[in-house]
Amino acid sequence: MSWAELAGHLGLSAPSAAERVRRLEDRGVIRGFTALVDPAAIGLGLTAFVAVTLSRPQDRSSFLALVQTLDEVQECHHVAGDDDYLLKVRCRDARHLDHLLSDQLKSLEGVTRTRTTIVLDTRKETCRMPLAIAGDPSPADAP
Repeated sequence: MSWAELAGHLGLSAPSAAERVRRLEDRGVIRGFTALVDPAAIGLGLTAFVAVTLSRPQDRSSFLALVQTLDEVQECHHVAGDDDYLLKVRCRDARHLDHLLSDQLKSLEGVTRTRTTIVLDTRKETCRMPLAIAGDPSPADAP
């Protein structure tokens, strides 16, 4: 949206809206801007979540370095529980996913196990942050 449109939503002038956004960027609240691309429209119709278990903490740096080079990996989360990391990946098809798992992830020394869940259908996927919730007091703070 344009600065004028944003300003209209906020009840500000366009320069004031632009200045507020710049300050949010400076503070690191806004990390950047991007276009939302439909993965299927560019041939990446298979989404999967891959849980990765490493054999020891010393294997983290090489694993994370590899993950940074893999364009298929959209998200990488360090998680609690039985697994160490949870990856969200986008691939063309099952053969592409197999290559990612077998030839790239599992071949890395220190990767003990992967567990893959293939997404059949996505009903909600968003980049929006729940700002109204973030501004609400926590239940513990409520009267």
